[in-house]
Amino acid sequence: MAVAIWSIAVIVLIALGRRTQARELATLIPNLLWLFRGLLGDPRVPRGAKLWLGVAVVWIASPIDLIPEFVPVAGPLDDAIVAAVVLRHLVRRTPMAVLSEHWRGSPDTLATIVGSRHARGSGP
Repeated sequence: MAVAIWSIAVIVLIALGRRTQARELATLIPNLLWLFRGLLGDPRVPRGAKLWLGVAVVWIASPIDLIPEFVPVAGPLDDAIVAAVVLRHLVRRTPMAVLSEHWRGSPDTLATIVGSRHARGSGP
């Protein structure tokens, strides 16, 4: 279901002539996976942030969910919430320079993900 919505959003952006945004959306998941992979192996990332990332991976991969996946819309919601909370924790605990080094997408997309406060370097 989530893949279908994601695909429709990419197609709509292309149809509206927003090819750059469509490309960023289409590559968001692979870019996030590369980011996580790089951050897990980077010694500059705090160990606690890596631990939370590991918890999120196990949670998302686990077949046991608070809301079963077959429930429309709400099914994947618990996984999405866990992923968003862990992503927020991870990027707030990691220096922007490290995030930028591992990010393969547009710098503007990364700035949107981490928030302008962190992107300016004034975050925790």
